[in-house]
Amino acid sequence: MEKLPGSKSCYVCGTENPISLKLEFFIVEEGVVRSEFLISEQYAGYPGMAHGGNIAAILDEIAGRALTTDDPSRFMVTSELKIKYLHPVPTNTPLVAIGKTVKKRGRTAVAHSQLNDLRGLVLAECDAFFVDVTEKITQGLDPEAVGWKVYDE
Repeated sequence: MEKLPGSKSCYVCGTENPISLKLEFFIVEEGVVRSEFLISEQYAGYPGMAHGGNIAAILDEIAGRALTTDDPSRFMVTSELKIKYLHPVPTNTPLVAIGKTVKKRGRTAVAHSQLNDLRGLVLAECDAFFVDVTEKITQGLDPEAVGWKVYDE
């Protein structure tokens, strides 16, 4: 599986951010991205259960990543998340997040993401809506200079 770029400072994937979840994302096929990880207890809402905000961040990030499998330099921002928390998400337990492209149209896109345990039980899922970042924001931006690249494992 091909690894997608990460960032130095991102809360979800930041390699140099001391509070980052440090997730890595891999292309399964065009429009589908996967990440395997543990959520440590420091991100708990209640003892042994991940905080819903961290779950939302993971679902948001992997949904957005699914939209970039054909163009990792395309930057989009979230306009809306519709999240369903189906079961408690345990800390210190292997988890799998999957993001899938639903549709792309012009400057907008929709993706679906889910967080599963290793048995395949869906713990949380999300429909995510995105819009392209405007050129005004990205003009002159050197992605590698700000730490947007594929990091060695």
